[in-house]
Amino acid sequence: MINDRIKDWARGLVTPLVRVLARLGFTPNGLTLIGVALNGVVAIIIGAGFEFWGGVGLLLASAFDTLDGTLARVTGQDSRFGAFFDSNMDRLAEVLVYGGLLYHYAHRGATLESLLVFAALTGSLLVSYARARAEGLGFECAVGLFARPERIILLALALIVNPIAARLGLQFDLLALALAIIALGAHFTAWQRILHVYHADHRVSGFEG
Repeated sequence: MINDRIKDWARGLVTPLVRVLARLGFTPNGLTLIGVALNGVVAIIIGAGFEFWGGVGLLLASAFDTLDGTLARVTGQDSRFGAFFDSNMDRLAEVLVYGGLLYHYAHRGATLESLLVFAALTGSLLVSYARARAEGLGFECAVGLFARPERIILLALALIVNPIAARLGLQFDLLALALAIIALGAHFTAWQRILHVYHADHRVSGFEG
């Protein structure tokens, strides 16, 4: 799966840095909180209208987000609470970034774009909740095209490219287009997961309806 390949590549890339952080005394939960703070800074940058730097910051903050889990594995500090805490903070980080986007559009009176932000955020939360709820019930649910890494990469690239395209004279909001794609893709992925669990449950119960 693309999502897993991205994670494996990122973990291999950051492992040397993680070993240094471990020697400096950083903890996985501490890195998780720093990651949330970085996403908060990104939200402020986006809300202030600096799309390019917001996109760059989002990529950096997302790369940093891989450090906590890698540190936990490298140092043997894996715990169920750590995984639970990280998942919740990931949702908070995502909400912060979309909050910055919402402010970016709302204070300009861009109603349609603001609704796209809301739709993209709603879909993103549904994707994550569907997997969490399914796994809580004992179902494997890592299916779907628009998991968090794919959404972040698309959003970050749109933030970076949109102001460049505007300077080149393109009279089209590529960021709004990316938000529409994320909204549609995320809601589609959420339903993929719902149907996946539906069929898995019916296979387990021996009923094919």
